[in-house]
Amino acid sequence: MQRYFLDEPFAAGGRAVIHGEDARHIAKVMRMAEGGRIIAVSGGEAFESEITSLADGEVEIRRLGEALPSNEMPVHVTVAAGLPKGDKLDLIVQKGTELGMSGLIPFEAERSIVKWDSKKSGKKIERLRKIAKEAAEQSHRSVIPEISEVTGLDGLVRLAESFDLLLIADEEAAKDRSGGSIAAHLENVYHGQKVLAVFGPEGGISRKEAERFREAGFRPIELGPRILRAETAPLYALSAISSEIEGKR
Repeated sequence: MQRYFLDEPFAAGGRAVIHGEDARHIAKVMRMAEGGRIIAVSGGEAFESEITSLADGEVEIRRLGEALPSNEMPVHVTVAAGLPKGDKLDLIVQKGTELGMSGLIPFEAERSIVKWDSKKSGKKIERLRKIAKEAAEQSHRSVIPEISEVTGLDGLVRLAESFDLLLIADEEAAKDRSGGSIAAHLENVYHGQKVLAVFGPEGGISRKEAERFREAGFRPIELGPRILRAETAPLYALSAISSEIEGKR
């Protein structure tokens, strides 16, 4: 069944109304009618729901039964990605969402070639949020990853204070074997805790940034023996974290 995220929670009697693009998708693309069933997600829980009426760009639904089992990763992993070129951030958001990412923080790294000015940043963030929503629906997530506004190094270090485990993918640490494996860093991470993992742009993390991150408590990690592209590294890490954490369920 097609999955949709509700803008507002279910009301009394388990009823809700779907508006906008999702309502048009149900009526025009899926060509559903009264009595049809969808999965509606509200407050991090998914419910099988029945369509009770379709009219004037609105779809009314009624929740059926108990919440469906959650497919969410038991730890909350936020990716901080140094602004890469082209549409690479789109790919990180889409595939990262499929792999269980909880959030994305774009940051202007020292070696980021592209720069987002204030006029264009808002539209780009909205685009990324739309990509995250669509990917969450497709992969049967119960939560849409939070896409944060662009920040700089100082802002990212301040945000790090609210996380339980801080990781940084540093190419130099991988070369000299000073970084630990992802599995080793996750040994004392418990379900429900928050992980922040930082990845550089195409040129990687500068030595100045690496030192600042280490001073803030970030731990270097190794991502295998090969050098990964800016858009590949976070997906590798998310896959490894999922395998390590969810494989122990």
